[in-house]
Amino acid sequence: MDDCRDLELNRRDLMVGASTSLAVTALPGMAFAAGEAEPGAPVTSRIALTVNGERHELELDLRTTLLDALREHLHLTGTKKGCDHGQCGACTVMANGRRMNSCLSLAVLHEGDAITTIEGLGTPDKLHPMQAAFIKHDGYQCGYCTPGQICSAVAVLEEVKAGLPSHVSADLLAAPDASAAELRERMSGNICRCGAYSNIVDAMVEVAGRPA
Repeated sequence: MDDCRDLELNRRDLMVGASTSLAVTALPGMAFAAGEAEPGAPVTSRIALTVNGERHELELDLRTTLLDALREHLHLTGTKKGCDHGQCGACTVMANGRRMNSCLSLAVLHEGDAITTIEGLGTPDKLHPMQAAFIKHDGYQCGYCTPGQICSAVAVLEEVKAGLPSHVSADLLAAPDASAAELRERMSGNICRCGAYSNIVDAMVEVAGRPA
């Protein structure tokens, strides 16, 4: 008889525990119904970006990439979205003079940085020397990758000028030479599906050979 009572108590305790667990599980849903913020809702922040010398204040989802901030919020569509995985280089811009894949970096990380896109390098009336060289040497075909190629090419020549070595530099302590092999290695992160690589290198070699 005592065993039956113990069994009944255990069953009662089990039912109480199960009901409590069910109630706790249901609480988040009840909270949503009461109007509380749903988990996963966008968290935004007001940030200031300096792009092509102009300051912009934006209210952005913290997950917004620099690429999407440029294209979707500032309408600077020269920077292209290619693979969106940092593998093609179409989205290359310069942050404080150094090239980077804007699809891989969050916009909120660049407050205070000087961002330069293809729109900030030159104008139709006054082309940047690299833009003019790309036109002269036909360094593009479809043109989709060209903005990223040009931004990367400008930064590459600055790297060479600063004496930064690459994987093909023969002497890591010597100033690198703007040779075709050196430039090809440094530009290897920018893909041209049309295959205009030799023309791109020709354009870069010409600009590198001009007096500063």
